[in-house]
Amino acid sequence: MDLTRVAPTDRQHVQRYTSDGFTVSGVVYAGPVLVFAKSSQSWGVKDARALCQEDFHNVIEASGDIDLCLLGCGSRMTLVPSDLKRALREVGIGIEPMDTGAACRTFNVLLAEGRAVMAALLPTGWPS
Repeated sequence: MDLTRVAPTDRQHVQRYTSDGFTVSGVVYAGPVLVFAKSSQSWGVKDARALCQEDFHNVIEASGDIDLCLLGCGSRMTLVPSDLKRALREVGIGIEPMDTGAACRTFNVLLAEGRAVMAALLPTGWPS
């Protein structure tokens, strides 16, 4: 699915998501990706149902720059383990799980509004 750009050009923008990856600000990522306001990186997770605190190490490291993590769980939303929610909350980050398409669109809009947001995205064809 291609998305329309709403974010300023100096910030990351999720342009496209597919069953196996993403295009973020002109860079193609095969598999999951972490998208911050100013950078993106491949994310080595396999399944939204098995997420743990270690999977969010880079998110926690950025806790001073973000206050909301949008979790794109794949084709449909899944619950976030309570210990993961607690670990993120302890560093001031809320987490909102949703299907990946909704997470991509919401990320672009919130970033355009200047919100301190990031997205942790699994492709729509991956287990959720």
